[in-house]
Amino acid sequence: MNKLISYTLIALFATLALAIAAPENDQAMTREKAAWQTYKEKKEADFRKMIADNYRGVYADAICNVAEEMKAMQQIDIKSFALSDLNVISTDPDTQIVTYKVNFQYSMGGKDDGGDHNACSVWQKQNADWKVIFHTNVKVEKP
Repeated sequence: MNKLISYTLIALFATLALAIAAPENDQAMTREKAAWQTYKEKKEADFRKMIADNYRGVYADAICNVAEEMKAMQQIDIKSFALSDLNVISTDPDTQIVTYKVNFQYSMGGKDDGGDHNACSVWQKQNADWKVIFHTNVKVEKP
């Protein structure tokens, strides 16, 4: 009988945890997709509203502040992207670490490139708006 009660409680708590996490993941995925789409469409003013003044982007070739990220946006043409395997860790009610996989194809400086990348964004609620304070993505290397 005690085992049955224990298993029932474990199942209940697991279900509650998933129910709470699902909306958080959905909202984070929506924000992340919107950021990628805005960047792809080179909507600088809209993208600027999504990132914090103290934003940093860390990539293989550079560490970018806001101005440098805006400049990079104009130099890259993202042809397509797809996000998957999103996970959210809330460090507090106003900060979320979002990890995911992204496959994107792009052209930069006349060269086509792309592929699978592991990515991370840190979102922070500032006033009533969620803003990206950090982003990175690194291309998945084939062994």
